[in-house]
Amino acid sequence: MASERKFVTENIRRVLLKEFLMKEVDRAGFGGVEVQRTPMGTRVTLITERPGMVIGRRGVAIKNLTKAIEERFKFDNPQIEVQEAENPNLNAQIMAEKLAFALERGWHFRRAGHSTVRRIMDAGARGCQVVISGKLTGQRHRTEKFKEGYIKFCGEPRLKFMKTGFAVAKLKPGVIGVRVEIMDPQAKLPDEVEILPPEKAVETLPELADILIVHEEKREDEATAETGESPDNAGSDNLDDQNNDQNENVSLSNDQIDENDEKSKEV
Repeated sequence: MASERKFVTENIRRVLLKEFLMKEVDRAGFGGVEVQRTPMGTRVTLITERPGMVIGRRGVAIKNLTKAIEERFKFDNPQIEVQEAENPNLNAQIMAEKLAFALERGWHFRRAGHSTVRRIMDAGARGCQVVISGKLTGQRHRTEKFKEGYIKFCGEPRLKFMKTGFAVAKLKPGVIGVRVEIMDPQAKLPDEVEILPPEKAVETLPELADILIVHEEKREDEATAETGESPDNAGSDNLDDQNNDQNENVSLSNDQIDENDEKSKEV
């Protein structure tokens, strides 16, 4: 039980750290946080849209933030590393914060939802879904969904390719929750099959043709060695035999003609 309690306590501390950083770097565009334990201490990787606002002039802001994390959450020698989001329009947390800010400025929820979906899809996402919940048009709670492209709701593809961001918009009628889900542009789904083109037929190699010619010449040489005649003499003898056969056939045909003439005269 001690190990389980320690595991739960550590996760609770990380969730509280995330909520704290979301409030502290709200203006810089909070995009996510990763916490890793190292031999030198605890490394906190902070992803933001504008890293300069987190670091501050001469690093004063990030020093104060590091000191606050160490005193409040009791991390061992925390080291904050600030990274800029590669594409803010594909970061679910940043887009959720922007959508909540647009609702607080007075945008209609349908306009804000469709605008967010269009920006995400134009950035190259394979799919996205925006869910807005709360008192949207009246005193009764309702939920509106805006989605486009491929969306996975369960299984390994969702855990691997879907990124989720959540934010809250505080309005006069009440609180409105915003959730943004984005599918990675490089996601390869398990039901997608790629058919490769057929391979080209293997052409006859010139080396193979040379080998066949040499093999035929060897066979002719072996046949000549067995008969004791050269291929040219053997060919001339064959021609003489053919001519003699033709002459004999011609003489036989002439004798048959003479016999037929004699029979016709007797008749």
